[in-house]
Amino acid sequence: MSRFFLLLFLIPVIVIGQNTIGLPDVLHYNKQSYTAGLQNWDIKQDKNGLIFIANNEGLLCFDGNYWSTYSLPNKTIVRSLEITDDGRIYVGGQDEMGYFTPSTSGKLQYTSLTPLIPAKDQTFGDVWDIISTQKDVFFRSPGKIFKLSQRTIETYYPSSEWGFLGKCNGTVIAQDYKSGLMTFRNQQWQPIESSNSIPSNVPVTGILEISPQESIVTTLKGEIFKMSGNTLKKIPCNALTNERIYTTSLINQNWIAIGTSNSGLFIIDYNGNVIQQFSKKDGLQNNNVLCVFSDRQKNLWLGLNNGIDMIAYNSAIKQINPLLQDGSGYAAIVYENKLFIGTSNGLFNVPIQNNASDLSFTKGEFSLIPSTKGQTWNLSEINNTLLLGHHEGAFAIKGNNITPLSNLEGFWNFTPLSNTYPSAKIIAGNYKGLIQFDFNNNKNFIQSAQIPNFNESCRFVAIDQQENIWVSHPYHGVYKIPKINNEYKDIEVYTQKNGLPSSLNNHVYKIKNQLLVATEKGIYNYDANKNLFTPSDYYQKLLGNKSIRYLKEDEAGNIWFIHEKQIGVVDYSEKNPKVIELPELTGKMLSGFEFIYSINNQNILLGGEKSFFHINYEKYKQNKPLMAIHIKTVKINDINDSLIYGGFSESTNGNNKSLPKKNINHNWKSISFSFSAPVYGYESNIEYSYQLEGYEETWSNWSKLTEKEFTNLPAGNYTFHVKARSNFGNESNIASYSFTILPPWYQTIWARLLYLASALLLLFYYYTRQKKKFILQQTKHQDEQQKLQYIFELEKNKSESELVALGKEKLEAEINFKNSELASSAMHLVKKGELLSKIKADLSKIIKEIENPHAIGELKKMIKSLGEDDNMDKEWESFSKHFDKVQSDFLIELKEKHTTITGNELKLSAYLRMNLSTKEIAQLMNISVRGVEISRYRLRKKLGIPTEISLFDYLAAIQRKDKPENG
Repeated sequence: MSRFFLLLFLIPVIVIGQNTIGLPDVLHYNKQSYTAGLQNWDIKQDKNGLIFIANNEGLLCFDGNYWSTYSLPNKTIVRSLEITDDGRIYVGGQDEMGYFTPSTSGKLQYTSLTPLIPAKDQTFGDVWDIISTQKDVFFRSPGKIFKLSQRTIETYYPSSEWGFLGKCNGTVIAQDYKSGLMTFRNQQWQPIESSNSIPSNVPVTGILEISPQESIVTTLKGEIFKMSGNTLKKIPCNALTNERIYTTSLINQNWIAIGTSNSGLFIIDYNGNVIQQFSKKDGLQNNNVLCVFSDRQKNLWLGLNNGIDMIAYNSAIKQINPLLQDGSGYAAIVYENKLFIGTSNGLFNVPIQNNASDLSFTKGEFSLIPSTKGQTWNLSEINNTLLLGHHEGAFAIKGNNITPLSNLEGFWNFTPLSNTYPSAKIIAGNYKGLIQFDFNNNKNFIQSAQIPNFNESCRFVAIDQQENIWVSHPYHGVYKIPKINNEYKDIEVYTQKNGLPSSLNNHVYKIKNQLLVATEKGIYNYDANKNLFTPSDYYQKLLGNKSIRYLKEDEAGNIWFIHEKQIGVVDYSEKNPKVIELPELTGKMLSGFEFIYSINNQNILLGGEKSFFHINYEKYKQNKPLMAIHIKTVKINDINDSLIYGGFSESTNGNNKSLPKKNINHNWKSISFSFSAPVYGYESNIEYSYQLEGYEETWSNWSKLTEKEFTNLPAGNYTFHVKARSNFGNESNIASYSFTILPPWYQTIWARLLYLASALLLLFYYYTRQKKKFILQQTKHQDEQQKLQYIFELEKNKSESELVALGKEKLEAEINFKNSELASSAMHLVKKGELLSKIKADLSKIIKEIENPHAIGELKKMIKSLGEDDNMDKEWESFSKHFDKVQSDFLIELKEKHTTITGNELKLSAYLRMNLSTKEIAQLMNISVRGVEISRYRLRKKLGIPTEISLFDYLAAIQRKDKPENG
């Protein structure tokens, strides 16, 4: 890097006021973007890479993606700031000074130092400068310098007025308008004796250390001095003679940046030579530069009278725009030590300094070559002749003059038909076909012929090793015009039928001496044996199936490509080729008319929508910014947002390791994180990946997103991790933030303790209950044992009567058997009665159906015989004997007790005693059911049984020889 700057240091100044032809990008931040005041007075960068700016409305902070504003208590202008090694951000305003430090929630909080100042000195106006040493912090206002040592402030007064406060070679230096430059030694201000002192009342605006023994001193009146020891030597710089220098900053070991009030920013070397100038016409928002700061990436930050600008000064990509015109860039070439650039507005050139390794630092003005206004398509050097393809025709360039070669319209390109110098013939593609030119007498080109039967627009032309001509048309296909007997004819067309993925968007190129076609599905080779196109395995591994529009091989053998609206390069500088993309240029190329011109690794030109971009590819690969990651905010979201972390911590190494842990109530629905990599000017190169430990197992895919939100997280402990990487693949450290989602009340430790206590109480209750139950069971068991003992005694006492009981049981068994026989006999009588009744009924029906009188008479006799109850009486006598035997002479006792009872009534009483139904009784007695009811009523009346006593119970009591109970 130092070698590069040393080479640039050697570039001579041609004309004062001329600028370099290439200028880096200037990023504008107006008050609407950072939402604060117009003027910006001081700029610093902390160890995390964050940019802080003293603004009219407070302290601004920028991390590359997000702006924040922190106001002072009295809402005053912040004129100055300083960031110390312990991370404190000291600021000075109007009658106010103090510092910002992170709070426990990661927000910047302000601590005022004004109460520490003696009461008589608390009115001091604006604090314009703040300088820190290892022990002390100095604050300068015009009438007072304050020194903060720990928690004590001392005041120092000037002999006239304090005009400047700075630090050089570890020494604090101030300017007293009357006493001159002074240094702080032994707790007092002592004059610096100088052989050439700065004139009185001329404010010093900067002191920059350029070596341990030397420094550069600038004044408001445009003067520059080199101070060696106590000697001041004025450095002449005519460009700054009439300028007012407001601010200075070191850029590198050879150059310094000087901000002026009327002419913007000057970059000069230590001898006063102007290297570059940036003003409003060169891209600044305005020319009034109040402060300048060089960050760790060598970007230049300008605090302007209205806005903030960042010059990507160390960028390897610059813009070259002849005469600041709006023409698009189509062609470029270096020829005879001049850079020629063709745009939609014409052809321009500028001389190149021989010792300029980076052409963008060439100083000079482009000039328009006469008669070239209009659309320029191509510049080619063939046979030491510069050829111009223009909308108006084909031309040869000689100095600043052009010579027409063809009056046909629209020449896209020129291609030699031979690799041997000089090429006797060339082919030129134009709007309506291919034109052949002959190199006449090895002096000039003369149009000779046109390829017959071919009228396609030929913007893409390549010659293969067999000298066949290949032409591609983005909408018609690929054409092959073979060379046969030194003539070009028999045109062949290749579309998807010939292996191409489509007939559209095919572009033919010759790369590494191989014919290739860039397609919508990657790069294809031509297989001459099969006369087909096939996907290239080699390029598929490198580029995949990307839609490629443009290919270009540079001088080092690298292959530049354009896919969609992005540019990249297959780099062959190492053992294995690798793909490097340049996202800074995405969308800035001229779509459909892409153009890349390679001079060497330090000079690659790319056609853009507005003129050209210059790429110092060697420097681009070296410019790998130190990657860092910063968690900007952590918010919890529901109906309203709540900021729980504001982006700052006590950490000073950029890893956010000491971020406070936060407990979050489960009622919040989501938590969101914003983050950024404070790598300024490379934002488009940065991708991010994150992981929520405790919720996700793996890291997310890389993306450009700088925010992430998680919703409905369950209770638990989480740590959010995030990292960044550049387009070169180098990754940052990992920033982390830990938090806990608290469980709902019913899942808290107190609730769990309550559950445990309740369970223990329940167990205790169950234990005591079981204990009581056990005691009761023991008591019951003892009672049962006593009862069993008693029963045992009873059984023992009754053992002698068991034989009697057994006899009784035998008797009862016999009775039961008799009862069974009796029941069987009764049922036999019932069945017999039912059968006789049925037979009688059937005979009665037959009588009604026949007419034979004799038969009718016989049948009636049969019915009468069946109606006779002699047998029934005999059966009754048998039944009554059995019944009395079983029922302990029931009928006998009933007759003895009721002497007037009749035989039918005895039958009825026996049947009732057997608990037969009314229907069964009717069949046994050969009467109707109604007759049974009447007979029961008469029996009850004859027996004199009260209505409240059941007839059955009464009859049963006769058997037991006891009286019936009411019921």
